Amino acid sequence: MTGIIRRSIAAGSFYPSDPANLKKLINKYLDKAETCDIDNIKALISPHAGYIYSGQVAAYSYKQMAGQRYDTVIIIAPSHAEYFDFISIYSGEGYQTPLGVVTVDSEKSKILEGESSLIKRSEYGHGQEHSLEVQLPFLQIVLGGSFRIVPVVIGNQSRENIIELGNTIGRIFSGENILIVASTDLSHYHPYTEAVSLDKDVIEIIASFDSNRLLEALSNNTIEMCGGGPVVSAMIASGLLGADSTRILHYANSGDAAGDRSAVVGYVSAAFYKK
Repeated sequence: MTGIIRRSIAAGSFYPSDPANLKKLINKYLDKAETCDIDNIKALISPHAGYIYSGQVAAYSYKQMAGQRYDTVIIIAPSHAEYFDFISIYSGEGYQTPLGVVTVDSEKSKILEGESSLIKRSEYGHGQEHSLEVQLPFLQIVLGGSFRIVPVVIGNQSRENIIELGNTIGRIFSGENILIVASTDLSHYHPYTEAVSLDKDVIEIIASFDSNRLLEALSNNTIEMCGGGPVVSAMIASGLLGADSTRILHYANSGDAAGDRSAVVGYVSAAFYKK
């Protein structure tokens, strides 16, 4: 590759920097996850914390992809590190992890950009953002090297941006062999029991496969999700691609993984699919 490559900023902190150790850890999580035998998966929800906290939950989503082949994976993530008012698709040629460089699907990225003034190819939101990058090693393990990505970071999770992204993806990529991944964590830093209760409310709405209901709950601040916008966009897009149902795959929080239950972060994995 001769173009701009986005270097890893999460290796050595969110996940191991050594390729052998990284593969071993991901495969350990995948071995413990269950296969749910779901066909026609159009989109996944996966958490984005450090692997020691959320890796096992993420594995439940990616376990469903074992043996599958997708031409392109559209990853939709929130922006933690910087604010901008639009939807940013990485304008470089690839994203690097310790397992190699994942190529950006420039053709689909340009098509997506050309469909909406709210979507731009840019480096905004990508330089120091972990929530998109941490999905890549799992994809590299389960899909191998035969896929490309459209890396999307929503700068402003406004109603307009969320709906526009979902509708645009679903409209222009109908019939194509793509997978959508929405990156989100749930409630943040509540005591364990309170967090479980808050997250249960979110999960119940996700399970209903009702994007309007989820968007209203986010707009009214009655639920907690740092990547709620990406999830709504993925739900809208997957619906246009034929999905009509949700399967909740696994729930846990950082207290389950680390033992400290005084202030935890919630994680869920789920699939949007066509029955």
